[in-house]
Amino acid sequence: MTQQIIVGLIVALAAFYAVWRWMPAGWRRAAAARLASGSQRAGLVDAHRAQQLAASLSKSSGCGSCDSCGSCGTPADSSAQARRSTTER
Repeated sequence: MTQQIIVGLIVALAAFYAVWRWMPAGWRRAAAARLASGSQRAGLVDAHRAQQLAASLSKSSGCGSCDSCGSCGTPADSSAQARRSTTER
């Protein structure tokens, strides 16, 4: 019985992580702010720590969220364009 509870908790945490990871960035920021303010109201953290918690939770973890990294669909930088124009001559 204990083993089944532990496995259930692990599966629930993995599902929560997957949902959080692939959640749209706006929803993630709003949920992080709500979670941080709730933990502050409950007395678990102070106001400064709640702001840090919200900022930490709202960050995306690498590629896949397309929120603020700017790596998708950005124009090539000027040095790359300069190298291409010199090699074409």
